[in-house]
Amino acid sequence: MNNKAFIFLILGSLGLFASGTIDGEITKQALNIPAIIMFVIFVGATLGITYWAAKHTKSPKDFYTAGGGITGLQNGMAIAGDYMSAASFLGISGLVYLKGYDGLIYSIGFLVGWPIILFMIAEPLRNLGKYSFADVASYRLRQAPIRILAAFGSIATVILYLIAQMVGSGKLIQLLFGLQYEVAVILVGVLMILYVTFGGMLATTWVQIIKAFLLLSGATFMAVMVMSHYNFSFEALFSDAVAIKGEAIMSPGGLIDDPISAISLAIALMFGTAGLPHILMRFFTVSDAKEARKSVFYATGFIGYFYMLTFIIGFGAIVMVYQNPEYLDLAKQAINGGSPILGGNNMAAIHLSHAVGGDFFLGFISAVAFATILAVVSGLTLAGASAISHDLYASVLKDGDADHHKEMRVSKIATVILGIVAIIMGIMFEKQNIAFVVGLAFAIAASANFPVLILSMYWSKLTTRGAVIGGSLGLATAVVLVILGPIVWVDILGNSEAIFPYKYPALFSVSMAFISIYFISKTDNSSGAQEERTKFEAQFMRSQTGIGAEGASEH
Repeated sequence: MNNKAFIFLILGSLGLFASGTIDGEITKQALNIPAIIMFVIFVGATLGITYWAAKHTKSPKDFYTAGGGITGLQNGMAIAGDYMSAASFLGISGLVYLKGYDGLIYSIGFLVGWPIILFMIAEPLRNLGKYSFADVASYRLRQAPIRILAAFGSIATVILYLIAQMVGSGKLIQLLFGLQYEVAVILVGVLMILYVTFGGMLATTWVQIIKAFLLLSGATFMAVMVMSHYNFSFEALFSDAVAIKGEAIMSPGGLIDDPISAISLAIALMFGTAGLPHILMRFFTVSDAKEARKSVFYATGFIGYFYMLTFIIGFGAIVMVYQNPEYLDLAKQAINGGSPILGGNNMAAIHLSHAVGGDFFLGFISAVAFATILAVVSGLTLAGASAISHDLYASVLKDGDADHHKEMRVSKIATVILGIVAIIMGIMFEKQNIAFVVGLAFAIAASANFPVLILSMYWSKLTTRGAVIGGSLGLATAVVLVILGPIVWVDILGNSEAIFPYKYPALFSVSMAFISIYFISKTDNSSGAQEERTKFEAQFMRSQTGIGAEGASEH
């Protein structure tokens, strides 16, 4: 580890930020000085953590899993930090602001995946794996084909998620900090590369913990301030909101109006959560399965509490922002009518922070929103780098016999490449509708990653052929149906009518994955299939008891 190079990169990244603030004053939004001050404090603190973590990151285990020394509470907070992305904070509160009651669909959908992780995945994953969920999926199956499938599913999910985060960060900073869009995206990419390349999982974990604490504190303050205006009466808050936007905001059906789409979205959010590689990777950072289970317990509590706050924040924005001229885009209002707010509906929480706490609190929430993006993209990049270095390079290319130093070097090179790809894609997708990108990320995680992972742990008849073909069909079906659906085929490609009528493909792609895995595995009579089936009992015993797992002897 070259400390001089690290210091140079820190100064370079801060220099980029400083130059960007000067050049970027071309947007309509005034420069937000409190936000910039708090942002610089946050960046300085997290880079300091990265410098400290770099000195403790010497082996692949340190880099991928922070040496397995994170406690259940710390990991639970970090998982919550990973999961409470800008899409959750800004997007869900914006949906509630726009659609009222129906904005909860995403909150509930994101949350209900956690019982599956708690009761079915966390402990077996920790007992069977080492660095990534591909370790578990390939435990008794053939290493190369399973790891290649898992790696491609992980990398596809990571890149799609990264695109959405990078575009979101660019738009957010463009509005709040007065930076040019391209400079904002490059800044996020540079800081992300720094966190992951030098600090690995240890730095990423502590960045997540700090960000989660700040986000929960800020959201709590906003919710309390909103409720204090109504003497903490939900009835009074909802009555005012209904008076402003009508009774429709308290009724279902505003976002999704047919049962197929509702079921499909629910499947994507529920099973997609349990197949996100950057979430699954966090269960290897704790000492044993008991701490993994604690992690999910704490994370579920933090995330559930946070989603309740977003509901209050969304309704608070209706009563405090919707008709306030200070937050309205008057030019758009003159052309289109209605009450369009500056920056669009996703900025509802940001404007509410100013309404309840003034410029200082607006600066705090703005900096936290940016920190949220930085933390999430760091976790995503680390998951993508581990898929390339551990699953593809060390386990497939080197057949499990890779030199640790070379594996670390490949990881860091992969991190830089992923960062560059994220920056380029973020700039390319600036003008595009990125809703389909997030949907596709969850659909791929639900269709390719989750079925192979869950069946490898619980179904004795699973074979390599069934997993590879079924997982590939699930992946392909998800991609094709999104392209043929209304978001891409009509909104982006400009066709008059979608070939596939539904926005959400998960009902069909997940069904395709499970059915094809089952059918192909049941009919697989290849020479290695029976041996793979007989190994299930020993694998299941270890997954449930932890006998033979790392850290098991300590408890």
